[in-house]
Amino acid sequence: MAVRLQMKLGVVAEAERREDSPDTVAVVEPTIGATTRSKGSLYVVVSGTGRARRLQEATRLVADTVQGEYYYDESAGLIACLEKAIRTANRKLAASSDHLGLGGDGSLGLGVAVVRGSELYVTTAGPVDAYLVHQAHLLTLPGPNADVALPADDLAPHIWRGEVAAGDTLVLVSRNVTTVLGTDELKDALNTLHPQAAMERVHGRFTAAGGTGSDGAIAIEAVEVSSTSQRGRLVPVRPPEPLAGAPDRSPIPLADSVGGGVAAVSSGASRARSAAGHAAGGAITRLQDLLPRRGPRYRRVTPAATRRESQRRAAVAVLAVIAIAATLGMVLWAVGGSDKGGVINDVTAGEKALGLAREDLRLVFHNGADLVVDDPAKAEELLRDAHAQLDAAAANGVPAATLRPLRAEVIAGLDDLYGVVDVAPRTAFSFEGQDQAFDLAAMVLGPDGVPYVLDRTTKTVYRVDLRAKKATAVVRSGATAAGTTVGDPKLLATGGPDVVVLDSRNALWRWRPADAKGKGTLARIRVAESATWGADILAVGTYVRNADDGLYNLYVLDPSEQQILRYSPAQDGSGYPAPASGYLTTPQDVSGVTSMYIDGEVYLADGGIVERFVAGRSGSWSPQAPPDDLLRPAPAYRLITSPGARGEGTMYAFDPGTDRIIAFDKASGKYQAQFRIAGQGKDWADIRAFFVVNRASGQAPILYWIDAQRVGVATLQDISTPPTPPPAASGSPGASPAGSSKPSAKPSAKPTAKPRPTATPAP
Repeated sequence: MAVRLQMKLGVVAEAERREDSPDTVAVVEPTIGATTRSKGSLYVVVSGTGRARRLQEATRLVADTVQGEYYYDESAGLIACLEKAIRTANRKLAASSDHLGLGGDGSLGLGVAVVRGSELYVTTAGPVDAYLVHQAHLLTLPGPNADVALPADDLAPHIWRGEVAAGDTLVLVSRNVTTVLGTDELKDALNTLHPQAAMERVHGRFTAAGGTGSDGAIAIEAVEVSSTSQRGRLVPVRPPEPLAGAPDRSPIPLADSVGGGVAAVSSGASRARSAAGHAAGGAITRLQDLLPRRGPRYRRVTPAATRRESQRRAAVAVLAVIAIAATLGMVLWAVGGSDKGGVINDVTAGEKALGLAREDLRLVFHNGADLVVDDPAKAEELLRDAHAQLDAAAANGVPAATLRPLRAEVIAGLDDLYGVVDVAPRTAFSFEGQDQAFDLAAMVLGPDGVPYVLDRTTKTVYRVDLRAKKATAVVRSGATAAGTTVGDPKLLATGGPDVVVLDSRNALWRWRPADAKGKGTLARIRVAESATWGADILAVGTYVRNADDGLYNLYVLDPSEQQILRYSPAQDGSGYPAPASGYLTTPQDVSGVTSMYIDGEVYLADGGIVERFVAGRSGSWSPQAPPDDLLRPAPAYRLITSPGARGEGTMYAFDPGTDRIIAFDKASGKYQAQFRIAGQGKDWADIRAFFVVNRASGQAPILYWIDAQRVGVATLQDISTPPTPPPAASGSPGASPAGSSKPSAKPSAKPTAKPRPTATPAP
């Protein structure tokens, strides 16, 4: 009788594990026969030691990687696949060590066992040990990587191979457990108890002894299972009833006699009907025999030569007909033209579409009134129809030179309806002509009313005085303050009286201006847990809590946490000593965020969409799409800003696909206007950052932006509008009084229907 082995498993339930244990235990026993025969069953224990912030996530990563890679790889034998799976897990762990917070404060141990039939394969690395209980003796399996913890620079796993017999028990256990209890306690439990009961007893003793931290363990006992077969039991065949086989008889008296008579009558009727049919058929056949018949025709024999001559003549006749038809067709084509009817039809359709477009434009602009002002809805309907008719005319061959002025008139009318404003840019300050090229990456409006820009080439933050045309370095990589060295500046924000700078070491600095000439003080802002942020911080922002004391909340956009970390300041303004709280009520993927704006509520430009969060929740608010979908593609916003107070004023968003800035109401999201460079200029083709400053009532807002090497400025009013006075201060954007202002539209003798964004004083 064949004998096979079955594994009995012993493992502590997750609910009973230590709360501070980061270990992961994984068991894979395939249910598919082919996988069981080729790969066997896999048992994994991953232990973690140290105080790393995400140690449990690291152990789970290693266990999942070993399991997935081992069963996925079919390119080699069992040992080679197991070694490749362990090396892959080590590489993934090393690549994610910074993200998981391992560094020098956390390491992992690994124990892997594979049982295939009666074959046993075991390997360990780091603080995980493997023991084999054979005939009541506890044997320690060799572990050449016992002192090599994961992640390791060069891990070379060694696979121990042996045979497992019935009654043997394999144990993979964290070294922390055997350090607290010793191996004798483990041996006694395995020799006297079922594997499950043994693991529960060992874990209970470990807890009672004051053990903490790593407690991963698994026991596998091999037992015999006999393969048996059972033959079916023979069942005697008995008659289903006592009268089986006897002639059928009805229990009703005379029923059988009556039924037989009916059957006899039916049979006789059938025979009589058949005889009558045969007699009628015979009479018809005899009548046909009496009719006269035509004698058979003699077969004529036609010679092959005659048959071939007939075929030749028929072919010549067919070819002659084809030649005549082709000649006639060519003559008709030469006389009347091959497709003059099609050309005439195309020209007719094109001229008709062109006439309809001209009529639409006449009704809008040249009918004694300007419908763009008097009836915007009717004007939009007619201009959209004119646009469609011009497309139809172009498709039917009308020359582009004829359509160009009409199309320009249609687009100009639609732009008037949709509030498109052509602005005139100018360069306020340029870094070009210096000893080295500059690469500006960020800009904010400083508390002293002048722009501050961050340059990635010189690794410096500059204060730019637009009137004096002077850039002063205020925060430079390598500078020292209070004995601490500044890293490479990475992100900028403004907080109350400070310019806030985050460097490449995740150290936060503040520059507080002392006068209007570029002097000030640099100091380090201590932030709790800033060392754990990682290198993927995308943005920082602030919100002033107490303007008199210069206290402001700090917001840090951390994709690895899927969260916006919010820090509250100390009352003395010394920093942020308390741990962060998550602003978002539900963590979400923020890795696609390109811009963040905070005014008490948080606005994110994420994947081209602007989203607002109130108290950490995203509601139904969204900016209304511009109505010019006929002329331009839908916008995908990359940068956002607003000069208004919380929930008030105008939000400005930059669409890089069309090089335009779109304005919409911050409270309702309603579309207001859009701005572009006049004459299809390319000044906004490389905008890196921008902000808008409101001015006194009746004066258009001022837009400031940066590209790679310059600071640009533009008044948000049409180029044909008389310019409003420049800011009253010494070239600083925020020096003039703030107030409600609107982008100016093109001048006209009639009121214009172009939407106007309403702005509020800057906070």
